[in-house]
Amino acid sequence: MQIKNSNIIKSIKRLTAAAVALSLIFFTISPSLRVSAEETWPGDVAIQGPSAVVMDIDSGTVLYDKGGEDQHYPASITKIMTGLLAVEHGNLKDTVTFSDKAIDNVRNDSSNIARDVGEKMTLEECLYGMFLASANECAWAIAEHIGGSEPKFIDMMNEKAKELGCTHTHFANPNGLHMDDHYTCASDMAKIACAAYKNPEIAKIVGTKSYQIPPTNKHTDVTPLHNSHSMLCANRTSKYIYKPCVGGKTGFTDQAKHTLITFAKKNGLSLACVVMYEDSLPAMYGDTETLLEYCFNNFTSSRIRDNVNLNSNGDTGALGRKIKVLEIGDGNVILPKGVDIKDVSYKVKGADRKNNKAGRIVYSYAGREVGKADLIYAENKSDIYPFHNIPEKDGGSSIKYIRIDGFRIAAVVIVIILIVLAVDAIRKMRRAFMKRHVRRSRKPKKEKSEYKIIRKKRKTKAERFLDDLRGK
Repeated sequence: MQIKNSNIIKSIKRLTAAAVALSLIFFTISPSLRVSAEETWPGDVAIQGPSAVVMDIDSGTVLYDKGGEDQHYPASITKIMTGLLAVEHGNLKDTVTFSDKAIDNVRNDSSNIARDVGEKMTLEECLYGMFLASANECAWAIAEHIGGSEPKFIDMMNEKAKELGCTHTHFANPNGLHMDDHYTCASDMAKIACAAYKNPEIAKIVGTKSYQIPPTNKHTDVTPLHNSHSMLCANRTSKYIYKPCVGGKTGFTDQAKHTLITFAKKNGLSLACVVMYEDSLPAMYGDTETLLEYCFNNFTSSRIRDNVNLNSNGDTGALGRKIKVLEIGDGNVILPKGVDIKDVSYKVKGADRKNNKAGRIVYSYAGREVGKADLIYAENKSDIYPFHNIPEKDGGSSIKYIRIDGFRIAAVVIVIILIVLAVDAIRKMRRAFMKRHVRRSRKPKKEKSEYKIIRKKRKTKAERFLDDLRGK
């Protein structure tokens, strides 16, 4: 049906505009896209070593980088990757049996806890031995248990490195003993360290100061262990103790020199610091403390979900609990002190529906990525009408949700348009009917001719004959 009525066209335009406005309201994000006129990063800080990176554990933001992509041998900080794969693919209660290779391939002058061939320990006990005492035979035994063989485990290590975005790393053994083709860089090790520390089991073990391995089938006495990281544990010396330190891993070979991973928390920041190719213990620990203090004093962390309002109208309910909404995942933005997150530019990247992600908010400042958070599909948790002034306790505007229900919105708009069209069609049909009725009622009636009237009054011969018989 062709619509000529301008009122109907206006109604459709109004409905379309309302639908577009509603969609824009649903997808409003409050932080400003304005970029500060001048974006500056805190000044550099001098250290002795040639290669170091400090990375925020939560966001992956690099706060400091000196020779971060320069290739170096990692030594025993390799064991961070070994431990990460162990907790991802194993069970801490698994029984690990030490093979002859695990014992024979470890030099007696390297770090070890004197295990024997055929000795049995749990995977958890092996991890404590590897992290606290840097026991090389424990690392090898873990590799064989998790990978089935040491070569297969090495493949797992390199695959995991690529998965974490490492581009300058190649592992050749699980413990870090020197091999020419076993190398990495501070930037890659920082990525591995952050991924490892996010695992609560790893965080717990690397932050343990002392531990006792119970008697085994080969040892009748307990085996005492002390953490080799001197910023955490004073077993060797107390002069390097650093209170914000919550764990880490040491490393040393003649070729790698001193290497160190340190985890530290202070002022709302959780950081991983990697230093490589340090000449001495004082230089290694001194550079680490200098870098961590520099970062703690110059940067702040802001939780993204506390600063981004996906829906400025506080819409979390109304059309039912089963509709899809967006929820902001975990993520922080790390910025120099004095910079407001609302003045930082961001981009929203595409969806990843396979992983239930509608997109990702990525913040950038001073030419570097400073934080990100996933937009996750979730179920609506409120039944309250969206345009009411809803208090927080009832699921109001302070809850960071945005409804995604385009199908229903489109369906409602289409139904309204069809109703309007139907009403208009009925009105047109009624007008047309009324016009035809009026024309008929106003048409003058034709008068009967006098001839017809006279003809109607005359009687037939038969009628007159009957009348005569009746005597009329």
